[in-house]
Amino acid sequence: MADHLTPTTVFKCLADETRVRVMLLVACEQELCVCELTCALDLSQPKVSRHLAQLRSGGLLADRRQGQWVYYRLHPNLPGWVHSILTTVLDANKHWLSPDSKRLEEMGDRPERVAACC
Repeated sequence: MADHLTPTTVFKCLADETRVRVMLLVACEQELCVCELTCALDLSQPKVSRHLAQLRSGGLLADRRQGQWVYYRLHPNLPGWVHSILTTVLDANKHWLSPDSKRLEEMGDRPERVAACC
């Protein structure tokens, strides 16, 4: 799915502040579930889920189920140029993401992860 990514599709997906925050948090944490993103972003679950669906359908995120949890990670076939963009933006804007990271760090009862098989 990520093989169809063009600069236009990537930047359209990232044209929303919430989606950029989601992508940067996921890039930083490797994998997050909806409840973690809801806490970190201080947004409702339906709103976060809607943005996750757009990022997944755009080929930027992949998901996996583990029991009742659905975890989101960067799509495994994401081109290197997209990783470079995310890394550059994250490195230059950690202060911008710090309130989200702090809420995530302070979140109690984060779900336990079992190593992904793929």
